[in-house]
Amino acid sequence: MQKKDWMKVFQEEIDAPFAGWNFSRLTETGRMQEAPLSWNYPSVVRQKMKGVHSLLDMGTGGGEMLGRLQPLPSQTFATEGYLPNVDVARAKLAPLGVHVIPADGEDELPLPDQSLDLIINRHESYSSSEVYRLLKPKGIFITQQVGGKDNQKLNHLLGAPIPTDYLHWNVAFAVNQLEEAGFVILEQKEEEAFTRFYDVGAIVYYLKAIEWQIPDFTIGRYATELASLHHELEAVGYVDIPTHRFLIVAQTKRNPVKK
Repeated sequence: MQKKDWMKVFQEEIDAPFAGWNFSRLTETGRMQEAPLSWNYPSVVRQKMKGVHSLLDMGTGGGEMLGRLQPLPSQTFATEGYLPNVDVARAKLAPLGVHVIPADGEDELPLPDQSLDLIINRHESYSSSEVYRLLKPKGIFITQQVGGKDNQKLNHLLGAPIPTDYLHWNVAFAVNQLEEAGFVILEQKEEEAFTRFYDVGAIVYYLKAIEWQIPDFTIGRYATELASLHHELEAVGYVDIPTHRFLIVAQTKRNPVKK
């Protein structure tokens, strides 16, 4: 494939629509595959949903994950901080009785103190103290986070600087924050896996979505590096990019409020 041809392919990936947090363009065509973790986030959540009457999903994206957790508790809320996704999430979740709140992970939310049985959070920021405020006594917080070492090989391959803001972000740091806020840790796990990409166009689409990984990414700026990676994948067939994930299940330890 000549340069003008693969550059055209890359531009098609930049121009392709991306809504919610939906990578079906890559996953359903087999262009990107994520290696499984030792835990399954939806399964962990479903186990803790038993008997729950109130739930908050932080950073719901387009509501994809929450929608798959049906049946949902009678009082279910979701937050989403990326405004283009708010309408996507509402269209999907409103018919399920879910109230979607436009808010970032660390915002103070318009919900009463000690009003929720369960808060779930997949790859969204959060304030430990705000989460604690919202949970009832013995309430549960489940979070799967992207660790600070995630996707660094993409930066190495393209000769881009590695973001330094979250290099500290790992299970030990997060556990310490939660314990300081008053939580008891019920479960904690951390591991590195990988995402396998089968063509560079898939990587371009992925980087467009996770814009914080290489903030100045454009196909023009990184044309030489993309070309080199394109030829490598044509020869080898794929590239594995290490990922970094951790899971925490925590519980509030305070006594119920006396009335």
